[in-house]
Amino acid sequence: MDFGSAGLVVAGLVVGFVVGMTGVGGGSLMTPILLWFGINPATAVGTDLLYAAITKSGGVLVHRKNKNIDWAITGWLTLGSVPAVALTLWFLSSLHAPEAMNAVIKQTLGFVLLVTALAVFFKKRLLEFAHKRAGGSYNLSGSRLNLLTVLTGLILGTMVALTSIGAGALGTVALFILYPFLATKRLVGTEIAHAVPLTLVAGLGHASMGNMDWHVLGFLLIGSLPGIYMGSHLTGRVSDEALRPCLAIMLVFIGYKLAF
Repeated sequence: MDFGSAGLVVAGLVVGFVVGMTGVGGGSLMTPILLWFGINPATAVGTDLLYAAITKSGGVLVHRKNKNIDWAITGWLTLGSVPAVALTLWFLSSLHAPEAMNAVIKQTLGFVLLVTALAVFFKKRLLEFAHKRAGGSYNLSGSRLNLLTVLTGLILGTMVALTSIGAGALGTVALFILYPFLATKRLVGTEIAHAVPLTLVAGLGHASMGNMDWHVLGFLLIGSLPGIYMGSHLTGRVSDEALRPCLAIMLVFIGYKLAF
C-alpha cells in the first residue's frame, strides 16, 4: 500500500469516526477530502455517493430491527428525490465538456457546504422551533404535509446528485421541522432509510457516467468501517455543544474556498 492509499484509509477512518460519534458530516467532509487528494469534483462526488450508500446500509438494518423507521415518510421523500436525481444526472450528462461538469459541481458544492454549516450550527434553535410548533395550534393537513415532504425530497435529491451532500444534516433538520411529533430516533432512522436508495441511485448514475474510482472507494471503506464502530461507542461522551461549532466552522471554511 503506497502513501496515497494509506492516506485514503486514514481519511475513511477519521470520517467514519466523526459520523459514528455525531451522526453527521459524512458527505460534507469526505467529498472535500477527496478533492484535497487531487480527485476531480465529479469523481469525488460519485465515489462518495456509493461510499455513503454502503456505509449507511448497516444503519438501516439496525434501525429497521429497532422499528425506528417510518416507511410512509421514506416513501414520500423518495417520490421526490429519485426523479430529482434522474433529472440532475441528465443535466450533468448534457454538459459534454468534463471541465463544465466539474465547474458546476465544485461551485454548487461550496454553497451547499455553507448551507450545511448553518444547519449544523443552528441545529439546536431549529429543533426548538420545531418543538414550539408542535406545542402550538398550527398544524399541517395530511395532503399538504405529504406534498411538502415530496418537495423536500426533490430539493435533497438535486443537492445530493450534484454534491453528494444534504441527505444527512439537511435532511434530518427538514424532517424535524416537518414532523415535530415524531421521536428523534424515528426521524434519524427515517432519514437514513431514505439516504440509502437516494445515494445508491445517484452513485450508480455517476458511475455510469464514469464519475467513479473503485480503488479509492475500497480504501475508504477499509478505514471507515472500523472508524464508525469506534465512534459509535463514544456517542454522548463528547459534548455536542463543543462538536457542532467546530464542524460548522470547518464546513464554512471549506465551502467558502470552493464557492469563491
